[in-house]
Amino acid sequence: MADKTKIEWTDATWNPVTGCSLVSEGCRYCYAANLAASRLKNHPSRKGLAKRNAAGVAQFTGEVRFNEKWIDQPLHWLKPRRIFVCAHADLFHENVPDEWIDKVFAVMALCPQHTFQVLTKRPERMRKYLSDVHAARWMVIEGEARAMGFDPNAMNAAGFERLANKGFLPNVWLGVSIEDQPTADTRIPYLMKIPAAVRFVSAEPLLGPVDLTRHLDPCLEHCTHGCCAEHEWECYSMFDTLDWVIVGGESGDHARAMDPQWARALRDQCSAAGVSFLFKQWGVWAPRNAVPDLPEWNAPGIQFDVHAYPSKEGDARNFVWRIGKGRTGRLLDGVTHDGFPEVRT
Repeated sequence: MADKTKIEWTDATWNPVTGCSLVSEGCRYCYAANLAASRLKNHPSRKGLAKRNAAGVAQFTGEVRFNEKWIDQPLHWLKPRRIFVCAHADLFHENVPDEWIDKVFAVMALCPQHTFQVLTKRPERMRKYLSDVHAARWMVIEGEARAMGFDPNAMNAAGFERLANKGFLPNVWLGVSIEDQPTADTRIPYLMKIPAAVRFVSAEPLLGPVDLTRHLDPCLEHCTHGCCAEHEWECYSMFDTLDWVIVGGESGDHARAMDPQWARALRDQCSAAGVSFLFKQWGVWAPRNAVPDLPEWNAPGIQFDVHAYPSKEGDARNFVWRIGKGRTGRLLDGVTHDGFPEVRT
């Protein structure tokens, strides 16, 4: 856990739960697993949670751990901030007991000054858990707060009331992590059925083209009047849209390249729908126009690995070079995209 972080879309990380397991290709070279198998391998919160396979790639084992001493950390952070919840885990992993999730939600309800960002690759579990909030789950969450020594009535009764009546907390943003069209099509529909102050998608690492149009603007491809029955997807209400899209390339020794066109397409889709867009990073690979002033481009004897993506127009920007994350930066066609969403009321 860190009161500060270099992650571009948040201010701090909070890891009451650590540990995970591979669920799709986006997990293959997980940065958190690599940290757990290297620099943090002897830390009590990470020890034994990740191992390297025969190819030397770090992978989580599926064991998860509850870090009791960190559970109340946000309560001691007085300055409001955005907090990435379980940056080194998936809060809705199948091995995480509901009781742990209850404690996390109790703390979030007690901290209205903060914004909590919860990101998962297992939205089916997230939907099931939060659907229980309408029943007795919120009472359990309030009970967990009292068990930790906090009086919800004295601290933030409004948060628990909102959780009970509406099924969501106004300071909790819910998101899914995707890497390509199949993962988008599988995970986003679950997210759209969960009440949330903000719904968002993190397309990092982006490993293939993604069309989010039907999730960004219901007027573009579907409506609520039954005229889209011929399509494969369900109708959404006018308010069931994504509020925020984050895009990023992969970093690390085994990083796979991202076609610049994939990032541009998502940028343009968000622009057309009026949805906030944040370009987090290129990662290890980037086109030349991302860092046009890099001295090494024309230095004698220096050569970078290059990867070419097909382009009907023969666009040279569809080439990417492996120049290292420290060099690539965040410029997408010369622009820094730092969009943040408005909270749904």
